[in-house]
Formats: sequence, structure tokens, C-alpha cells
Amino acid sequence: MIRILTVDDHPLFREGLAAVIENQDDMTLVATASNGREAVQLFQKHRPDITLMDLRLPELNGIDAMIAIRLEFPEARVIVVSTSEGDAEIRSALQAGACGYMFKHMAPGELVEVIRQVEAGKK
Repeated sequence: MIRILTVDDHPLFREGLAAVIENQDDMTLVATASNGREAVQLFQKHRPDITLMDLRLPELNGIDAMIAIRLEFPEARVIVVSTSEGDAEIRSALQAGACGYMFKHMAPGELVEVIRQVEAGKK
């Protein structure tokens, strides 16, 4: 099973991600966070295989949360899921260690395929 942590400040989007993940035979949702600080704490507690992280979060933005996680757990695999299509944010996320970058308007099937690819070691 691919163990997943989701991080997004919008409850409806978190619930949508949860539904997509729980409909997969090879995935399970281990925790959800609504801000960057909570993401770091939940990652430390659950050590998921994959983290789906929004960039624009309260308390600690997604890039800073990812950096904090990867400082302690360099093997952490984070996929950024964002509405931002700006090159600077994409570049910043990848430089901070993201294994992938997806847009929130992508189809659920694309999301689960990216999760499986990152779990298999691809970027």
C-alpha cells in the first residue's frame, strides 16, 4: 500500500483527494493537514510514502514545509499540487526537492498515476 499524507488548507479539496485515494486498491490516506506546521508534525508521526502538498498554506508555506520535512527525512517524496502555473513557483518547488508538480485542475486519474510513478522512483 502507498501511504499518503495530504496537505491543503481547503477542506473540500482535502476531502476530494481523500475520496480519490481511498478508491484505489493500492493507496491509503494516513493523515491530512491544513497548514504547513501540521504537515511537518504529521509527516514526523506517520512517515508517509508520498505527501501531496499545496504551496499556499497558512502558518508555513508548502515550500518551507517541504524543506523542513526533507531536512529531517531526505528520502521524503513530495508532490506539489497547486493552482499556480507560474514558472518561478514550479522551479522553486522542484529546487526544494519536490518529486513532482501537478495542477489542481488535472483529472483524478492523472493524479493517481503520478503518485504511482513517484512511488516507483520517477520524477
